[in-house]
Amino acid sequence: MKAAQIKKYSKEIKISINDIPIPTPNENEALIKIISAAVNPLDILQLTGSVRLIQDYKMPLTLGNECSGIVEKVGKDIKDFRVGDRVYTRLPIKKIGAFAEYVAVDHKALSKMPSGYDFMTAAAIPLAGLTAYQGLVEELEVQPGKTLLITGASGSFGQIAVPIAKSMGLRVIVTGNIRSKEKLIKMGVDQYLDYKKENYWEILTNIDYVIDTLGADEFEHELSVLRRGGRLLSLRTAPNRMFAKRNDFSWLKRSLFTLAGSKFDSAARKQGKEYRFMFVRSNGEQLKLVTEIVEKYHIIPDIDSRTFSLSQANEALTLMANGKLNGKIIIQM
Repeated sequence: MKAAQIKKYSKEIKISINDIPIPTPNENEALIKIISAAVNPLDILQLTGSVRLIQDYKMPLTLGNECSGIVEKVGKDIKDFRVGDRVYTRLPIKKIGAFAEYVAVDHKALSKMPSGYDFMTAAAIPLAGLTAYQGLVEELEVQPGKTLLITGASGSFGQIAVPIAKSMGLRVIVTGNIRSKEKLIKMGVDQYLDYKKENYWEILTNIDYVIDTLGADEFEHELSVLRRGGRLLSLRTAPNRMFAKRNDFSWLKRSLFTLAGSKFDSAARKQGKEYRFMFVRSNGEQLKLVTEIVEKYHIIPDIDSRTFSLSQANEALTLMANGKLNGKIIIQM
């Protein structure tokens, strides 16, 4: 089979399309014939080695974190999936490889695709959907009636996170560009702030929860709008002690992550607030819950009009790194 691989971590986007054996699934895995795979900023971080402290990979590495496809074989212990099922997944972080013609996936990471969805649209859902679900339920521990702010919600994460948050009974405020305003308001956003015209930190106060998609430069502003006792969850700023503890990392990694996040933890504590960081995990049961929400609210993430073949993986990742996107970039096998 064909697979898009790297031989070493590199700041350059330099991927080879190699012929490798089709994987043989073990008793707990299903072999998936991949139809569509989505390209994400996470792929760039893995390619460059920027997240190797969280997960270091043996080389050569087949890239790609989320995909949709058809079950071709199932291990003998699998009861919940059959050959021919249309499935999608956020692959386990230790065993990625969506930029390939086939992948063997632990059945606990799989879910059947939303009913009526095509493979391209479905491939754009798992990573953002699980990030939103795990962030809201596990990290923020949200309660109905409270207020959530999502900064930088114009992209694929916001399009899935907003309806999931609304389904949990939250009042949702977002910042984003003018192009996405109408779509997100239709999804139920209670207040939309155009970041080019309005500074949210000059308008908002007493927010219960914040999800940050922008990074460290926005930390002080995000912290300032939180109420005392509120919680800020970042998807980009820096891992911290709580992140290391919850993921049961080694003593060395705990020390490094504690140091990396210390200034953010300290700043939050001084104001009686809490800082969290997360790295999304595969979870088929949670993805099934996300699927139900996707079907109920008919969530359709934006897909960039420029689609790519597997042989164009370098171009797809270069566009992700440098281009102005109109939605998720998809590689069609």
